[in-house]
Amino acid sequence: MAQGTVQVTHTGTSRWRRRTGEYASLTAALEAAADGDILTVAPGTYRENLVVDRAVTLLGQEGTAGSVRIAPPEGVPLAVRASAQVQGLHIEGQDAAVPAVLVEDGTPELTGLRIVTRSAAGIEVRGGGRPTVRACTVDNPAGVGIAVVDGGGGIFEECEVIAAGQSGVAVRGGGRPRLDRCRVHHAAGAGLSVTGDHSSLEALGCEIYEINGSGVQIASRAAAVLTDCAVHRVTGNGVTLDTDAVLTLADCRVHDVPENAVDLRSRSVLTLTRSEVARFGRNGLSVWDPGTRVDAHRCEIHDGTGDYPAVWVSDGATAVLEGCRVHDVPDALCVLDRGSRADVVDSDLSQVRNIAVSVSGGATAELDDCRISGAGRGAWFRDHGSGGTLANCTIDAAQTGVIVTKGADPLIERTTVTSPTEAGFYVSAGGRGTFQGCRVTGSEGYGFHIIDGCRSTLRKCRTERCARGGFEFAQAGADGEGAVVEECSSDESTQLGSPAAATAPPAPATQTAGLLGGVPSPRSTTPAAPEAAPESAPETRPADTVLADLDALVGLASVKREVRALTDMIEVGRRRQEAGLKAASVRRHLVFTGSPGTGKTTVARLYGEILAALGVLDRGHLVEVSRVDLVGEHIGSTAIRTQEAFDRARGGVLFIDEAYALSPEDSGRDFGREAIDTLVKLMEDHREAVVVIVAGYTTEMERFLSVNPGVASRFSRTITFSDYDPDELLRIVEQQADEHEYRLGPGTGEALHKYFTALPKGPAFGNGRTARQTFEAMVERHAGRVAQLSAPGTEELTLLYPEDLPALP
Repeated sequence: MAQGTVQVTHTGTSRWRRRTGEYASLTAALEAAADGDILTVAPGTYRENLVVDRAVTLLGQEGTAGSVRIAPPEGVPLAVRASAQVQGLHIEGQDAAVPAVLVEDGTPELTGLRIVTRSAAGIEVRGGGRPTVRACTVDNPAGVGIAVVDGGGGIFEECEVIAAGQSGVAVRGGGRPRLDRCRVHHAAGAGLSVTGDHSSLEALGCEIYEINGSGVQIASRAAAVLTDCAVHRVTGNGVTLDTDAVLTLADCRVHDVPENAVDLRSRSVLTLTRSEVARFGRNGLSVWDPGTRVDAHRCEIHDGTGDYPAVWVSDGATAVLEGCRVHDVPDALCVLDRGSRADVVDSDLSQVRNIAVSVSGGATAELDDCRISGAGRGAWFRDHGSGGTLANCTIDAAQTGVIVTKGADPLIERTTVTSPTEAGFYVSAGGRGTFQGCRVTGSEGYGFHIIDGCRSTLRKCRTERCARGGFEFAQAGADGEGAVVEECSSDESTQLGSPAAATAPPAPATQTAGLLGGVPSPRSTTPAAPEAAPESAPETRPADTVLADLDALVGLASVKREVRALTDMIEVGRRRQEAGLKAASVRRHLVFTGSPGTGKTTVARLYGEILAALGVLDRGHLVEVSRVDLVGEHIGSTAIRTQEAFDRARGGVLFIDEAYALSPEDSGRDFGREAIDTLVKLMEDHREAVVVIVAGYTTEMERFLSVNPGVASRFSRTITFSDYDPDELLRIVEQQADEHEYRLGPGTGEALHKYFTALPKGPAFGNGRTARQTFEAMVERHAGRVAQLSAPGTEELTLLYPEDLPALP
């Protein structure tokens, strides 16, 4: 494109100057112009280095986008040092040592600039520059998108960083910009980076995404305020704070992050208000080091996609959650190390797969007026020095409401546990704890279960409808002391379990005056009854019977062949030994790969029974574990957990589901490797005692086997479980119907086949599990339909029709 002309409209009144003039170059036009003049640039390519040092207006003539190109071979294409107005230019830079647009002074207005460059920065503001930059785009794959440095400032409105080879927006050296409704994406560094003393950034209504690094990074005593912003689809942390950084997030959303949604260290401080943190691969909030603090108010943290706590507080850090919701996560809150503290007020922790609140290493957790529901464990105070308070809290539908172990000593006040499947409150291994005004209702086990002579104190506690009993105390400790119980009561309306399952008679707890009328006396067993073995060996079925059960499973033809081949090898080897011949060494450990719901756990259980029938294993029972059962929160605990799981599986099969979770791709700060190393050694030291089966998705399991050189060598073969096809899914539904005395009506089989063919096979698809869920949904819809009939007959009560099928998701 040829260079055009520049028309200058003079606004001065001097008779010695022309009102207008045309110039062949921008440089000449700028030299002739005075403050207030308007320079209209004709379409063309201007290979000049422009320096705007007067308060002029520089306009690209209206035409096609990019028709006015400023593209010098080197140097800064556009430098602004005055309160000028620049509009509608296309800027191209080739010099990697300097910015494409440099604002050094004044309060210029830059509007509609399109900057496509390979420069140190697309736009750089420094010194006394305070520009207003509107509707500009920066595409700079070689450097920073927008840099505000050395005391510079300004306002950026509706701008977009399309690409950056480094940070999308970088603020340092005391820079203080404001971003309003800007978008930053496809940056190779942080989306927003603010570093250094007195550096700060304010962002309103901005979006940061597709970043190869942290979405927002604040460090080295810098500060930032983000309001109504979104950070998502980054490869690192959503937000990273380090070394005395200060950040306020209000009405923001941080989601779809593979690492920590927010990570704080080294005395950084975060205030989080009315914000959402979702779909994070590690921690939602990760808070480390003394002096580091998070204050979260009315926030929602949910849908953790990895195996990490939603909120992690360690090394002396502090977290405060007020009016927050944490749900659908592996663990909700983990507080670790002496000096670490979490204060949680008026918050909900729900749908937690493992532990809602875990306190260990001397840490403290204070929960007031909180609600925990649908958790594996409600709160676990793990070890000596760990404590805190649960006050006015409710824990519903957990396996165990509160656990206290290994010298931990919390205060639990006015806390109600409803419908636990194991116990309301459980104290063991030297745990202590004071329980005041607490209540347990509807427990499937005990209300309060205090064992190992633990010195807990119970005051004015109450249990109701506990299946095994309201209160259970074991013997006092070696010094004769045990639990102290005052003014507690129980309705004892339910009976104990079968006498055959009763344990040895417990000794009375230490009791104060007035106790006997409130707490039932310890139960006794018949003195002559022999002490029960810890675990009796299950009845062993013949191998042919178990193999017949395997053959009866729907599909899995290749799996059945593999298992039978392995079984034949073991059986022939046994017979060769009996004949005095050498038997080939057969490694019995297996890798199961495939999608969820393809029968891996069922086949593992049958495999254990087969080995027991062949005399290879003593019992053949199955112990199923996953990462959360093997990996601890601090150094040393993982080896203990892994050893315990291995010991439970002695004589049988240890089945590790989703084993690849033990070796995440980024294993920093992760104890999964310790579990793998421990497991490898146990498999070698006790090779005849336990059969280990690891299972998971095919690709992830390949990575898992490559992590430790000893892992792959311990497994004899990999068995792949293919997805069920529609015919096999239909057969599963037919089996379910037969088992529950239903029949498929005319046309229902064909409708089911079409349904399974059309069903999306996304991450939520569960193969056999999906077939069973489909049958359950059909039964539910059938019930809704038949319930409307006044006198349904046998056919109406048993036949399932196509209209009973659920809608496709």
